[in-house]
Amino acid sequence: MIFVDYVTIAVRSGKGGAGSVSFRREKYTPRGGPDGGDGGRGGSVIFQVRSQLYTLMDLRYNRHHFAENGHNGSSSHKQGKQGVDIILGVPPGTIINDSDSGDTLRELLNSGDEYVVAKGGRGGKGNSFFKSATRQTPRFSQPGEDGEERNVTLELKLLADVGLVGFPNAGKSTLVSTLSAATPKVADYPFTTLVPSLGVVSLGEYRSFVIADIPGIIEGAHEGKGLGIQFLKHIERNAVLLIMIPVDSHDVGSEYRTLLSELEKYNPRLLTKPRIIGLSKTDLLPPDIRDEFLEDARQSIDPEESVVSFSAAAHLELDSLKEHMWREIQKGRSFD
Repeated sequence: MIFVDYVTIAVRSGKGGAGSVSFRREKYTPRGGPDGGDGGRGGSVIFQVRSQLYTLMDLRYNRHHFAENGHNGSSSHKQGKQGVDIILGVPPGTIINDSDSGDTLRELLNSGDEYVVAKGGRGGKGNSFFKSATRQTPRFSQPGEDGEERNVTLELKLLADVGLVGFPNAGKSTLVSTLSAATPKVADYPFTTLVPSLGVVSLGEYRSFVIADIPGIIEGAHEGKGLGIQFLKHIERNAVLLIMIPVDSHDVGSEYRTLLSELEKYNPRLLTKPRIIGLSKTDLLPPDIRDEFLEDARQSIDPEESVVSFSAAAHLELDSLKEHMWREIQKGRSFD
């Protein structure tokens, strides 16, 4: 599946139907009063959140969406048929922007949320509406209102409880595939992960959370280097950040500070989120030096930070990691 998180489309709602000019004509009522019906409302264009969607791919290949016009009214006070609405499904976390003004129109976060981006035009009134004591035979009606037309840009920011942050080959994809049923591509070369992937982690006792594998960051990512800001934006919606540093890193402390710097330069508010520092690939450490190495690594990062060590490939300390993430999620869900 192609991951698409940014698309611009054109939408237009339907025009309202015109009201009817009609008079009642029957065998014994040759000069009956006005009976023109109202026109029908034009169809609207509506965005609706669907939790099973993960990408804006469907909208990428169909960039024009025009709703049906309302039908005209007719005699015998018959109202015209309303135009059919167009309902466009989008993933949770979709931001709707006006392409011309740049204004944010709405953020759709929860399944079932809706936003009418282009409202259908109202139908015109038939001549029967204008009948009065002084105007018995009105010979006019209203035309229908025009629909709305606009260009909108949709931007997706993934919703996940935990976002994995780290340089390429930090073991993020391996961790996601081990903790969940997700199957991201895993290989030993940079930028194996080219698109974000989500996995659901179950802890039992009706507890679960969503974890997001974000493509690897490199130094200068906030300026667009590597995969750049293309995926940094997805970290903004995560409640907790798990900053992953492999134990075979050249300098654990320096790598940690570089990652923090990239997050801060992109959006300083990211540093206010709860975060966990995860030392990954601990199975690579010889048993006789493992404890000493991990303690030195903690000191080089920051003695005040929350640091955990684990190996996804060898299934070491994963239960402890999951519980640690769960506790931080409870704090992170109060993040604004």
